[in-house]
Amino acid sequence: MSESTMIPYAVSTRPRPAAPDGGRSTSDLGHVLILAGGLSYEREVSIRSGRRVAEALRATGVDVETRDTDAALVPAVLADPPDAAFVTLHGGAGEDGAIRTVLELLGVPYVGATPDACHIAFDKPTAKAVVASWGLNTPASVALPKETFHDLGASAVLGRIVDRLGLPLFVKPSRGGSALGASIVRGSEELPAAMVGCFAYGDTALIEKYVQGVEVAVSVVDLGDGPVALPPVEIVPDRGVYDYAARYTAGHTEFFAPARLTEEETEACAAMAVTAHTALGLRDISRTDLIVDTTGRPYFLEVNVAPGMTETSLLPMAAEAAGRDLGALCRGLLEIAVRRG
Repeated sequence: MSESTMIPYAVSTRPRPAAPDGGRSTSDLGHVLILAGGLSYEREVSIRSGRRVAEALRATGVDVETRDTDAALVPAVLADPPDAAFVTLHGGAGEDGAIRTVLELLGVPYVGATPDACHIAFDKPTAKAVVASWGLNTPASVALPKETFHDLGASAVLGRIVDRLGLPLFVKPSRGGSALGASIVRGSEELPAAMVGCFAYGDTALIEKYVQGVEVAVSVVDLGDGPVALPPVEIVPDRGVYDYAARYTAGHTEFFAPARLTEEETEACAAMAVTAHTALGLRDISRTDLIVDTTGRPYFLEVNVAPGMTETSLLPMAAEAAGRDLGALCRGLLEIAVRRG
């Protein structure tokens, strides 16, 4: 792997010397707030992510408080402002930038992308268009809102989609995660049901040409020296589809970290993830989901600005494969947020 995609650093948990201006060292994290839960379909996953991050940070000596995003949040933050926040909310306000806007209004530094970057990255068709403009491969697709099918007639529109993209297809909501509402369509007769399932989780469907190959996730972190890729994680679900159950039920998916790719494929995946992170204006942390086809060519699928942190999540696996302690990594990201202010 090239120098641009290797991880050359190690996060120390030793206290740093006092800041030159006499202020508190960014290593001296006092009160850290973890946001977990929310009201999206991914609430339970978020709670598990928050718990995992809290445990990892406490192991490094950080004082952690976990809170849900309810009516008590703002008064609590105003009464006892945290030094920084770590957002482990998935879907909805956790990834579309809304909660980060609130944190900025409250003057709380936080780990992760800005609200504007989240708006772009969270919308899959928009993110695909941005990374494509940077020269990244992404499957051919169309995005259509539910109203279009209602107004123009579903059968006529679906027929044109099959004619244009061919089969098989992959259908998923244009926003959201955890594969909720997503499905593979191998025959045209399966497409109407796939669309109904998709619209149960969002008002716009993204229909992509399905690319057969190795499913890979590449996490990117930036501890102040620029974004770098963690080792890619290969995903092999036991039923062939990486759906919600396969993601969060132990034993339903086999993972390989690092992925069983050639050196050239590994380097290409790492470069694609770093480029996507940069093109979308992300910061601190992200995870890019890719497919490496049978010729070894990677395709960008989507990016996640608040990667899962559960026991079966991909970023912690990648960190472990890199020989990194999750708590030290999270602490390092919080220190960057405090320094940024």
